Amino acid sequence: MQRYRDYNSYLKEIFGERVQKIPLDAGFSCPNRDGTISHTGCIYCNNKGSGTGAMAINNRPIDEQMDEGEKFAQRRYKAKKFIAYFQAFTNTHAPVQKLKELYDQALQYDGVVGLSIGTRPDCIDEEILELISSYQNKFNVWIEFGLQSAHDSTLKLIKRGHNSACFEKAVQITSKYNINICAHIILGLPGENREMMLDTARFLAKLPIKGLKIHSPYITKNTALAGMYKNNKYSIFSREEYVNIAVDCLELLPPNYIIQRLTGDPDRSELVAPNWALEKTDTLNMIKKRLEERDTWQGRKHKQSIAGKSNLTD
Repeated sequence: MQRYRDYNSYLKEIFGERVQKIPLDAGFSCPNRDGTISHTGCIYCNNKGSGTGAMAINNRPIDEQMDEGEKFAQRRYKAKKFIAYFQAFTNTHAPVQKLKELYDQALQYDGVVGLSIGTRPDCIDEEILELISSYQNKFNVWIEFGLQSAHDSTLKLIKRGHNSACFEKAVQITSKYNINICAHIILGLPGENREMMLDTARFLAKLPIKGLKIHSPYITKNTALAGMYKNNKYSIFSREEYVNIAVDCLELLPPNYIIQRLTGDPDRSELVAPNWALEKTDTLNMIKKRLEERDTWQGRKHKQSIAGKSNLTD
């Protein structure tokens, strides 16, 4: 029994074989860093912007990143089909013509069947959505919106620079273009208890999104969160706690949501804590085992979650 709808299976259903994402750093900034909103950034984000740092640190152009990414995926995963994944920072934070130039550059490579664009809900508009929608005739297209939490008090604390209403509005506008939407959340953020995290799952369960990335909490060097941790102002989940809350959230989500991620994936050289964040396979296996032990599955409590009254108060 498949107890949650995973991303690799979804891609195999469409393309009949393994499809591998190639993470790209296109040199974008972020409105939360370049002064559009602030200069601080989110408290958990470092100078790579949740990406590889290929452009910001090594000044590697898109074509070089694509070429190396395809070769690596072919060698390690025997993949022949690929998704160009604009990952680092905010990948719609530029004029439309610049966006088109960069997207087109990545999509010209043989074997590329998809486009995935990581961005913020406050960095899209109709013109950008029209551009992204134009690729749907030839490619499997996704927009990935970072939410992290449905609680505005948490979003303020982690310095996201937008609220949950902004996220909901972005989802509704994007859904008019029939673009696949993937949301990102982090379980175990500062100040959040179990019920608050479940509220985020309930919030998402009522929206027209198609996929979700659930990130485990981890702390990297040179971030505000690392300072909080050092000064004993933030304590991080044990793996056991994370596994349990991840399973609780899966139960509340629609059964058709595609779960693109179920744990974090930190750079070993940058990780402060926890050490278990480096053991991705073990964590995934524990989640699968916990689902079996509890004889539960994604969507088991979905009807109750969307029927219930929201507990969001901030």
